[in-house]
Amino acid sequence: MRICVYGAASSSIDPEYIKRVEDLCCHLAEKGHSLVFGGGAGGLMGAAARGFKKGRGHIIGVIPKFFFESEVEELCDFCDQVFTPDTMRERKQIMEDAAEAFIVTPGGIGTYEEYFEILTLKQLCRHTKPIAVYNIMGFYNDMQKAVDGAIEKGFIKDNCRKLYLVSEDTEEIIKYIEGPQISFSSVKELKNG
Repeated sequence: MRICVYGAASSSIDPEYIKRVEDLCCHLAEKGHSLVFGGGAGGLMGAAARGFKKGRGHIIGVIPKFFFESEVEELCDFCDQVFTPDTMRERKQIMEDAAEAFIVTPGGIGTYEEYFEILTLKQLCRHTKPIAVYNIMGFYNDMQKAVDGAIEKGFIKDNCRKLYLVSEDTEEIIKYIEGPQISFSSVKELKNG
């Protein structure tokens, strides 16, 4: 299975985040999965790539051309395959299309944006791929509280909770992404269910 891993590009974070993402990704590679990611060498993107390399997994990097020209961030130099789209929008589309599952690790604005876009698409029945949020050290607790609050106030339908998993347990994450997914036949079914 090709797994898209979203996460921080910054390396100025607690090293425990880096270790845990690298360990998870090594384990995924050893189980025969491959990586689709943004092609960065730093932070949790780099940790994901190193983990998959250590586990002998196939690595697909998707790096916008302007990253090479403007040195936005350090880039991974051991991808097995690299796509170089012109824009960030094209980058996300390639990653979404190539992936068969998504794991969201801790990150900043870009990671939040990627997560909510892929979740929105699942809510709109544009895909049925698993989405797991790796909640290392409770990183996403506040985000989940905000989502729960929006559900309680009627802004998000309760069925939305069935579209993803939030967990710090790596075995639970692996079991979830490898297992059968709950799917809705239509947006109307999701909203009315």
